[in-house]
Amino acid sequence: MVAVIDVGSNTIRMLLSGTRTEAPRYYRKITRLAGGFTEKDGLSEAAMNRSLTTLKFYKHIISSLNISRIQAVGTAALRRARNSQVFIDAVYATTGIKIEIIDGEKEAYLAGKGALSVIEPIPKEAVILDIGGGSTELSYIVSGHICFQKSYPLGVVRLCEECASREERFQKINATFSCFSESIHGAGFDSQKTQLIGTAGTITTLAAIHLGLREYDADKINNHEISACWINKLQSKLDLMTVAEREEMIGMEEGRGDLILPGLEILLYLLNQLQLPIFRVSDSGLLEGVMLDLTDS
Repeated sequence: MVAVIDVGSNTIRMLLSGTRTEAPRYYRKITRLAGGFTEKDGLSEAAMNRSLTTLKFYKHIISSLNISRIQAVGTAALRRARNSQVFIDAVYATTGIKIEIIDGEKEAYLAGKGALSVIEPIPKEAVILDIGGGSTELSYIVSGHICFQKSYPLGVVRLCEECASREERFQKINATFSCFSESIHGAGFDSQKTQLIGTAGTITTLAAIHLGLREYDADKINNHEISACWINKLQSKLDLMTVAEREEMIGMEEGRGDLILPGLEILLYLLNQLQLPIFRVSDSGLLEGVMLDLTDS
C-alpha cells in the first residue's frame, strides 16, 4: 500500500492505495496552512500547529497499516513562505514524513493528470482549472499534449485575507490573470471545441451545493456539469448571507464559508475569459495525480 499526502495552502489530503481490488482510502482536513501568512514572517505558528496536528493523525493511520512508501508534496504556501523549512523540519522530526515542495508547473501537470483520470469521455481539448488556497493552476491540453500550463500566485485564502471587498478581489484577480486570455489563445485555444474541467475544493463544493448533497459523494461529483448562469445566481445569493449562514447550506464544506466567494469569483472571471457557458467537475486532482505519477514510475 502507498500513501500520498497533499499539503495544500488550505487543505491537507491523504490518499492510501493498495491492490486493484482494494478501494482507495481518502482523508481530508482544512487546516488553512496559509492562514495568517505575512511576507515578513511567513507561515503563522498557529497555522503550522494546526497542520502538524493533522499530519500526526495521518502518520498514526499510516503506522497502523502496511505502507510501503509515503510521498508528500507541498504547494503554494510552502513555496512562498520564508519559514517553510521550519515547518518541513518539524513535520519530519515529529512524523518522519518528508515533504517535497513542488513548483507551480509540476503542480499544474499533476493536477491535470489527476483531474482527467476520472472524466468520461476525455475531451479532445480541455482546460484544467485547479483553484487552490494559495495558487491557481491552469493547463490547456489537446489530444494529451500540453499546449499551455501555468501556475498563478493567487488562491482563495490569499484573496480572502488580503482583500476585504469584492472590488478589491476583482482588481487582484484581474491583475493576476490579465494576460491569461492572450496566452491561451496564442496556444490555439478555441472556445467552440474546448471543455473546462475544474477540480479542488471550491469547484467540488459548488458541485455538492448544486447537487444538494447532504453527504459528499465523489461518484456524483465526477463529470457533473454546472452552468455559468447558475454560478452567477449563487453569487448573488451568497453575497446576502453571513459566513455562518453559508456554512449551513446543504453541500457546503465545513470551514469554507468565507472562502467560497473568492473561489467563485476566480471561476467566474475565467469562464468569462474563456467565453464558456458551462464547466465539468472532477473530484480528482493533484493528490490523485501524484499517486498516478508514483504508480506509473
